[in-house]
Amino acid sequence: MFLREAGVDISVIALWLGHESITSAQIYMHADLALKQRALDKTTPLEVSPNRYRQPDSLLAYLDAL
Repeated sequence: MFLREAGVDISVIALWLGHESITSAQIYMHADLALKQRALDKTTPLEVSPNRYRQPDSLLAYLDAL
C-alpha cells in the first residue's frame, strides 16, 4: 500500500511481489479509498466545485415504486 501511495505503478508492484499476473495485484488498487478520492478530485473541472452525486427525489420515488 505504501508503494501505491508513493505513486509506483501497479504492474511494477505486481512484479516485485511475484504475482503471476497484474490482475492478481488489483486488490491493491481497490483497498485505498483515499487514493481513489484523490484521483476523483483531480478529474473535477476547474469551474466546478468538488461535490458528490445526489440523486433527485424523483429517482428515489421511482425506485421505491418498483
